[in-house]
Amino acid sequence: MKAITVKDQAAGLDGLTLTDRPYPHAAENDVIVRVCAAGFTPGELDWPGTWTDRAGRDRTPSVPGHELSGVVAELGYGTTGLTVGQRVFGLADWTRDGSLAEFTAVEARNLAPLPADVEHTVGAALPISGLTAWQALFDHGRLRSGQTVLIHGASGGVGSIAVQLARRAGARGIGTGRAGSREVALGLGAHAFVDLENERLEDIGEVDLAFDVLGGEILERSAGLVRAGGTLVTITEPTEARPRDGRTIFFVVEADRARLTELAQLVREGSLRVLVGSRYPLDEAATAFGAGRGGGGKSIIVFDQASRWRPSDG
Repeated sequence: MKAITVKDQAAGLDGLTLTDRPYPHAAENDVIVRVCAAGFTPGELDWPGTWTDRAGRDRTPSVPGHELSGVVAELGYGTTGLTVGQRVFGLADWTRDGSLAEFTAVEARNLAPLPADVEHTVGAALPISGLTAWQALFDHGRLRSGQTVLIHGASGGVGSIAVQLARRAGARGIGTGRAGSREVALGLGAHAFVDLENERLEDIGEVDLAFDVLGGEILERSAGLVRAGGTLVTITEPTEARPRDGRTIFFVVEADRARLTELAQLVREGSLRVLVGSRYPLDEAATAFGAGRGGGGKSIIVFDQASRWRPSDG
């Protein structure tokens, strides 16, 4: 099969190489997915899990990418809850070969059924952004109806979903970003928007919850905007910044089949819009990584179905 691999961290984007790889092995409780569309995070080439396994041992050449949508091709021993031929989407493991391959092995618990009327490109763009937004707002931030939440990067992959989920929960969402993102954020349901380049963040007043996806100075300043007893949630870095009499939480997104299923249902109902940007073939993965993601939506790798082979093809 064809896959994108990396083996030299210092090479950066130049190290992304299209190679031939063996068909993956389905371990116990695994699923082999024939990948139809794959998502990635531009910064993942700096993540330790891209280069080492859970024991810290070098595992290169490795396959990057952690979001995928496709069809179940094979079930490992003991796997339950999914069937061969079923459409699925979800998260590839952090320290195993990922989604930028024609086939990949994934723990079954990391996958959820993808409804027939949801496109694979949407399925590949949803897992990390959707789960991160949900876990930040509700699992860690405990957001409730009537509260006010500050959402940084409101037109990005995570922020755009957080804006919509906050609105749906009855909260007042204040989005931030660059000036060109204002209309996107407001169109998705933000009650107000702050242009971080030209407007004062501190003018928004106090909020119950601040959700940071930017880090650095913005993370530090956000802590001061959270009212006493409120919460600052960040996915960028651990920090000493604390709201007065409140909490600061740094977390890494976790797979959740039940929540993925719920998010897919919101997409079906038209209650949740997933911003999908440019589509790239597998052999243009380096270009896709360089483009990253922005207000136009998340870049997705789309696979050529006509070129696929299966294990029985030899």
